[in-house]
Amino acid sequence: MALKGNLRDFSTTQLLNLVNLARKTGKLSVNSPTIGASLYFKEGRLVHASTNTEDGNLTVMLIKTGKLTKEQAVAISKKSGSTSDNVIGKYLMDAKLVSREDIVQGVKDYMLEIVYDLFTWHDGDFFFDQDSESPSGRITMPLNLDNVILEGSRRIQELDKLQDELPDLSTIALKITDKPLRGVKLTQDDWRVISHIHPRNSIKQIAQNNNMDEFQIRKIVYGMMQAGLVEIIRPEGLEPKKKKPVTRAARKAASQSPAEKRSVVTKLIDRIKRI
Repeated sequence: MALKGNLRDFSTTQLLNLVNLARKTGKLSVNSPTIGASLYFKEGRLVHASTNTEDGNLTVMLIKTGKLTKEQAVAISKKSGSTSDNVIGKYLMDAKLVSREDIVQGVKDYMLEIVYDLFTWHDGDFFFDQDSESPSGRITMPLNLDNVILEGSRRIQELDKLQDELPDLSTIALKITDKPLRGVKLTQDDWRVISHIHPRNSIKQIAQNNNMDEFQIRKIVYGMMQAGLVEIIRPEGLEPKKKKPVTRAARKAASQSPAEKRSVVTKLIDRIKRI
């Protein structure tokens, strides 16, 4: 029997803990109203991750993590004539565009970005299929779930604080203050953010332009705010958002008592034990 349910009742942390403890092999699919993610496991270790908008091939991973440009990826793909990650990886290293360490780190960073993002999801149907194997031709990288769960949980706690300071990144932009930058030690990521600051660019757009997730961009912007280097403004041309109507499913979830939610979790735990 397959494990299935919704993240309203069973969190990403609980799911990963069950897969880890049961040393499961298979595919965990999670689908929210706007995006879907697929995590592949082998004997309780995460080995591959992708979304429904990206298939998780090596060039996508390296572009997303800033280790390869789109132009370089297109050129190598044409030259290699293959879609296999191993073949493309060899061409990339032979061309000295990336090192073996770049590939390893790029794959790990890409996988972890998808998983850490899942920790922030509060809604989404999930399904665990123990008969699914990782996609053919893709590089797999076994990661210890204990470390993933610890870091993901820490990020959630930190993200909650950052979200209080910077709530909706699509509705706020940045303005550089008059404070002199001389003597201020800025990181490479700080400069990348500063280079994209414009009255019409929301913080979310700045993050997308730099291939940063929301946790990363919030940390950088919050740090620069505390240093007095930037201040928050409203993006030029932004129209006020209309409030969305509350769905029947949301009202039902909100009305559930803690005892009812615990009952659902208990049933799911019993179900995975029988898999």
